[in-house]
Amino acid sequence: MTDTSTDILTDGTDAVEDVPSTPSRGRGHAGDLVAEGDAAGDYLERLLDILDYDGDIDLDVEGERAVVSIIGDGDIDKLVGERGEVLDALQELTRLAATAETGQRSRLMLDIAGYRAKRREELTALGLRSAQEALDDGAPVKLPAMNPFERKIVHDAVATVEGVESSSEGEEPRRRVVVSPAS
Repeated sequence: MTDTSTDILTDGTDAVEDVPSTPSRGRGHAGDLVAEGDAAGDYLERLLDILDYDGDIDLDVEGERAVVSIIGDGDIDKLVGERGEVLDALQELTRLAATAETGQRSRLMLDIAGYRAKRREELTALGLRSAQEALDDGAPVKLPAMNPFERKIVHDAVATVEGVESSSEGEEPRRRVVVSPAS
């Protein structure tokens, strides 16, 4: 990346100072996150055009993360996959494209056809049911393998229930959550 310089007028009339521009203002600035979302949106628009899929792209900023959603009907569901595997892969490719465009590591979240929102509800309910089961039976409950996004949702749900705790065990891609009575 080459440095460029920007001329800044100090009072609008006389003094000019050369200041090297910086590629970023640091993580978390809304402008950086909007630029990241825009880069991701451009990448995804090109992908949808290539695939000849219809879909609307929604860009948002939640906390310190750009959130990009593709909303559409029909074939758009193919971009999610059976258990979100295609969505996870597409999110990683979109992050790489945004990183290449902005020069900053991307942490954006991609959702397609509301899959992540629905999955969040399902996993929260699973975490709460598992916590109650661990309390009732007094024994650990082992859940199926999940990706990091899914495990975090379950851990967060379990954390709201007194008397239980959760941990992760195993190696990717078979890493799972275990919900146990608190020790």
